Amino acid sequence: MRLSTPRWVSEGTALDVAVQVLINGPISRADIARRLHLSAGTLTRLTQPLLETGLLVEVGELVSGQVGRPSRLLDVVPTSRHFIGIKLTGDHALGVITDLRANVVRSERADLDGREPPAVIATVARLITTLAASAPAITAVGVGIGGLVGSGGTVISAPFLGWPDVDLAAALEAETGLPVLVANDVTAFTEYERWFGGGRNLDRFAVITVGAGVGYGLVAGGEVVESEDSGLGLVGHWLLDPFGPLCAEGHRGCAQTVLASAGVSAALSGALGREIGYDEALTLAEHGEPSARSVVDGAGRGLGQLVAAVANLTMPQAVILGGEGVRLASVAGPAIQAGIAEHRNPRATPIELVTTSGDDSEWCRGAAVLALVAHVLGPEEKS
Repeated sequence: MRLSTPRWVSEGTALDVAVQVLINGPISRADIARRLHLSAGTLTRLTQPLLETGLLVEVGELVSGQVGRPSRLLDVVPTSRHFIGIKLTGDHALGVITDLRANVVRSERADLDGREPPAVIATVARLITTLAASAPAITAVGVGIGGLVGSGGTVISAPFLGWPDVDLAAALEAETGLPVLVANDVTAFTEYERWFGGGRNLDRFAVITVGAGVGYGLVAGGEVVESEDSGLGLVGHWLLDPFGPLCAEGHRGCAQTVLASAGVSAALSGALGREIGYDEALTLAEHGEPSARSVVDGAGRGLGQLVAAVANLTMPQAVILGGEGVRLASVAGPAIQAGIAEHRNPRATPIELVTTSGDDSEWCRGAAVLALVAHVLGPEEKS
């Protein structure tokens, strides 16, 4: 569901003002005018309705030391709006409540009773209802899911759930009475990084996530790049090792087999002759166990190779590493840098790597930002 356009965003430049304050506030009117190339009179006209609706407030004063009155700073009231973000996996749903700046207020988790759509929808609806009961009025809900999602919130394909063509947004709206937006989880994660994370105020950056799968997001011209193929997990089949194992789709040595948690676990389990989980593999590597060190460093070099390929093709200002398996970036840091060096011209600009915490709530915050963006920007606008 697309949210209705708020009254105060009837002009595109009013959106620009709101976005500048949301991302950079507290901020002076002079700074906003300079960033947006607006006259003082135009800025006053655009700002007034934002103040009247309570979205923006004046907070404190900026004393510049120059003659004249101090400049009043503008900011949003983060607690004036609340959103729910849901991350849906193959066996559980994790939900958070966030404020207007995507700060987490509360989180809850619910295990799935099964993967059939009615059972999953019922569980997610209960989770949303539980969260909503503990906070002021919820503006909207965002749901991130690993898979291909249509523009209307229909899940076209979700491999972890085995779903084809489930109208998840409409079903959850009917169950909860709240506006719901559904999108690919990596797209949602990338939106969070664009607005409030490591990509804030950057014109061009890339996101690579590692964990159960390998995901890729790109921001160019300040906007998330999307297409009908977003959500197919195409980067997961980028060739990293021509002699590596086969993935489920028959690709040899692709990123999914080299970087995903199951691939790392399988490689080390085979080497040690017992079942090894992903976190244990990283811990053993940290402690210097030879086989673990070899497997984890191999994954690290593969990640470096993928980072180099992304940087060579898109020339980003930064590459952000995230996902539940991102601990690999710290355990195999030197191997990642070696992989980058092997596949990048030494004269090229050094790649700025930004590593996120890897906490599951990052995915939920991304889903909440979907709802936040739709609420702030309305049905047609993009910042």
